[in-house]
Amino acid sequence: MAAGDTGLIELEIDGLIHRYIRTTATREVGDGTYLVYNYDGEVAPDGGSSGAEDAQDRVASPLAAGQATELPTGPGDLSGSRS
Repeated sequence: MAAGDTGLIELEIDGLIHRYIRTTATREVGDGTYLVYNYDGEVAPDGGSSGAEDAQDRVASPLAAGQATELPTGPGDLSGSRS
């Protein structure tokens, strides 16, 4: 495959779209010089990411919940406690 000056390459593998983004780097291989493309991740053809959780299935993080109770409640409240 010759990418030429393409800034983005998308390949469909096993039903997912894998994305590669061109960098300014090059690599010498054999007698040729080739552009380097970084892997940018995968998405389903409908736009969803593989392995992404559904919002309704999320469980609140105990760490995040604990930190939320330490946040100021309004203007001027810098004590970090909620009343």
